[in-house]
Amino acid sequence: MADAARARVLAQTANVFTPRDESPEEFPPGAGREETFYTCTACHNFKLVAQQGMNRRQWDESLTWMTQKHTMPPLEGNDRKIVLDYLEATFPPRTAPGGRGSPNPFLKQ
Repeated sequence: MADAARARVLAQTANVFTPRDESPEEFPPGAGREETFYTCTACHNFKLVAQQGMNRRQWDESLTWMTQKHTMPPLEGNDRKIVLDYLEATFPPRTAPGGRGSPNPFLKQ
């Protein structure tokens, strides 16, 4: 993650940041892993993110929802694209055993 981007995220979340017992290296490698990790762990652990499994639109709506309802600093432009690219590629929708999906009840399908 670029030092300027990391500093921006930390500065914007200084009042809510809680250190976690996680590191980016514990999660699947890929472009945007560190940016996504540090953006998300400003408010919650990254294991929560890794469990979601959503499509790009749902990840995007989730970021908007967190910005509007939970005071997440806005993630815009290329920073948002980097995070969405990583989430979409790394944590796509999952299919439950038996071929039926388990949709997130809090997001539009």
